[in-house]
Amino acid sequence: MSGSNDLRDEEEQARAPLDRATATRLWELTRGARGPLLALAGLEAFMVVSIVLRPWFLADIIDHSLAGTATAAVFVLALGGLMATWLVRFGGAGVAHWLAGRIALRVLSDLRRRLYDHVHSLSMRYFDSTRAGRIVARVDRDVEALQPALVNAVPETLGVLLRFLGAATAMLLIDPWMCAVLAPLLPVLIITAMLFRKAGQKRWGQVAEAKSRVTAHLCETITGVGVLQQCAAEDGNRERYGRLLTDLDGTAIRASYAWGWFQPFTALLSTIGIAALLLVGGHHLADGRITVGQLAQCVFYVFLFLGPLQELGDLIERLASSSAAAQRVFLLLDTRAEINDAAAATALPPVTGEVTLSGVSFAYLPDKPVLRGIDLKIAAGETVAVVGPTGHGKSTLVQLLTRFYDPVEGVVAIDGHDLRGVTQQSLRRQVAVVPQDNVLFSGSIRDNLRLARPEATDAQLDAAVAALGADEVLMALPRGLATECGPGGSHLSHGQRQLVCLVRASLADPRVLVLDEATSAVDIHTERRIQRALKRLVAGRTAVIVAHRLATIRDADRIVVIHEGRIAEQGTHDQLMAAGGRYAALYGSSVRSEG
Repeated sequence: MSGSNDLRDEEEQARAPLDRATATRLWELTRGARGPLLALAGLEAFMVVSIVLRPWFLADIIDHSLAGTATAAVFVLALGGLMATWLVRFGGAGVAHWLAGRIALRVLSDLRRRLYDHVHSLSMRYFDSTRAGRIVARVDRDVEALQPALVNAVPETLGVLLRFLGAATAMLLIDPWMCAVLAPLLPVLIITAMLFRKAGQKRWGQVAEAKSRVTAHLCETITGVGVLQQCAAEDGNRERYGRLLTDLDGTAIRASYAWGWFQPFTALLSTIGIAALLLVGGHHLADGRITVGQLAQCVFYVFLFLGPLQELGDLIERLASSSAAAQRVFLLLDTRAEINDAAAATALPPVTGEVTLSGVSFAYLPDKPVLRGIDLKIAAGETVAVVGPTGHGKSTLVQLLTRFYDPVEGVVAIDGHDLRGVTQQSLRRQVAVVPQDNVLFSGSIRDNLRLARPEATDAQLDAAVAALGADEVLMALPRGLATECGPGGSHLSHGQRQLVCLVRASLADPRVLVLDEATSAVDIHTERRIQRALKRLVAGRTAVIVAHRLATIRDADRIVVIHEGRIAEQGTHDQLMAAGGRYAALYGSSVRSEG
């Protein structure tokens, strides 16, 4: 899926209405909290009963007072009933608020965990084509926006319906004409709510998408702030962020403006309803059909009759925002990994490390091939350096050897095992990668080393560091291997991070090592330490080194030159220099640029 297609899909999904299929999927997300959710709905129903009963006690007091029959017992019973209904209402509201919070924490945490696990399963192509900020927005803000749909929708909708039905039933019992007066307002209110819901779904989908663009841009800025400062591009980037915020503000204002008319409209209907009820009720009071207390009851029930429908409009507005978020969350959950274990995949047995690429072609985009008909055999224990101009396919080989991508044509094999026929987990236990960007995570150096071997003891970690000669750098830190790396390894220097990554690779004890320029961007002294560590690391292992600085790979057993996706030449450093071909030209250019 390309980045543009992903964005287009999200925008289309965000504008889609909350249909039955989406509502069903949202309900399925509450599976782990159905009991508490039903308890919350039951509590809401209990509170509605207390609200519906309250006017009966008031009417009793009014009618007995006007008739002169009010006794102490009447007042005690009526006031006691009122007090009981108020206690149920406010006590129930407190419990409901607490219970809703507990349900939200459980349901939203479960969904975040599910999304987090799903993101781990996605193929590298998804991350290459999707901005990190968009993924963060899905797992963070969009999940939070689902609370009205996942937690509040059922009890609030039930409460609205029960209050409406309770008020209608009570008025029918008092005087059917009172209910008939309000009946014409009901279809008007329902149709209006549906129209506003349709408009709101589109508007809030646009708001959510605008927020996503702001989040994605912010994440990119934080990640690349050094480049922006180096290029003195802060002003331009700030202006772009300002335009995104302006777009978000305008979209949100338009959405709020559309919904802003709904509440005044429902208030107008309520006023009309009360006026009509008082007109009819006054006549019936004069005719003796109803009492003053019953008229007061009906006035109360008008608000209980129309009020829930107003609240339903507010709920619909929040559900419109939740629906837009739900569509994008489900789009992420429905994204399937392109690289999967075959149904008949088997675990890769222990290998010697012979790597074979037979007729391998690859393209990230259908009309732009990156590798074309690569035939390459690397013997077990051989160190092969892959060089070539930027963008000609060197780093793509790394992606194929670890099966982050599959070739469009041809076969990539280790010890004769087609990588598509073995499980990814077993493959990556025997093939280790040291990437150019030296990824470390928050935690100590020991924590990062244990990513390769979780069961390793402190003594084993110390031994691994010493075995590569990295102890003179890492053990010299104030807290040694207990030193905190910081987010992304920010507390360590570039060279220190590279050494940690090399030690981590050695702890995995792989048969095949893939190194994407492990000595880039370091000073000469650090480079020598890393080169010594590399020699110890590759000893007895198959090593594929993607080199950008050619002076670092002169001692490789073989050097393969990639040009325009094909193998242009291969041989030792001396052989290729003597041939005076592409490698000699690249090497001369590299030496001049470094010198």
